[in-house]
Amino acid sequence: MIDKLELTHLRTLDALNRFDTISAAAEHLDVSQQAVSLQLKKLRAILGDPLFVRTGQGMAPTPYAKLIAPHIGQVLARLNGIPLPFEVRPEQAERTLVISGTDYTQKVIVADLVRTLRAEAPKVKVAVVDIEVSALTRKLHQGEIDLIFTVDGYVAPGLVTQPLFLEQYRCVTGNRALAEGGVMPLEKLAEHDFIVTNPGMASFTGSADGWFARQGLQRRVVASAPSFFMALEYLKGSDLVAFMPSRLLPCEGVFEIALPKYPPGYQVVAAHHPNAQNDAFITWVLERVGSGLVSATSRA
Repeated sequence: MIDKLELTHLRTLDALNRFDTISAAAEHLDVSQQAVSLQLKKLRAILGDPLFVRTGQGMAPTPYAKLIAPHIGQVLARLNGIPLPFEVRPEQAERTLVISGTDYTQKVIVADLVRTLRAEAPKVKVAVVDIEVSALTRKLHQGEIDLIFTVDGYVAPGLVTQPLFLEQYRCVTGNRALAEGGVMPLEKLAEHDFIVTNPGMASFTGSADGWFARQGLQRRVVASAPSFFMALEYLKGSDLVAFMPSRLLPCEGVFEIALPKYPPGYQVVAAHHPNAQNDAFITWVLERVGSGLVSATSRA
């Protein structure tokens, strides 16, 4: 018989237990007295008990109604505690968040995000994986990845993107003397040996080659690194020069060369599958990422 109870029945029972008249219960529920009387009739049939009897002062609960009142209250409290799609309580969230990012975004975004999650959503587990461009869209569709932090140009069509910030390039070297010579003309810069970053491939072509060509210049690339972090390591103690994202600087053992102009930067974005647009926790995570980036910028 219990399985025949509906939410309306539970709310009616709760109101009748809290108020001593049908009229007061009806007012609390914002329904008519007739509706409450009809629900009470159904409840009596379902539970096999009068539940409430008339007295000179109104309605009095039967011993059985008193017995089940705490249970009804607990059920309604649990139901009222269920978050709506646009609500989130990070401290209560229990889930695994899978994040995919480049080495760069793992450093400048994900590291702070992991610390934030540990402090504000301690029940959430975080798995961070490197970007696999060929399998990225498939893994998002299959729910294996929740969020991506990457460069705008690497996001496949159909994904939802949120711009985070525009990164700028700076020119660096491991040779302190080169950096201390003042603003270096681009013609002079092009005479030095470059190292470029090409994740996942052995290539001596970099994103700044086209920019040099537009200046009427051609640079000489002699080394290729799989990540920005390894490129920085290779620079140390060498005469090589490179363009590096500004948020990875300063870096010990690497020195910045001032230039009259720099290659254009790139847009860093967060991306997720359209199915996650109504995921309140993902929305909260992106809001925390955005606020963290604003704070970092203000400190800088």
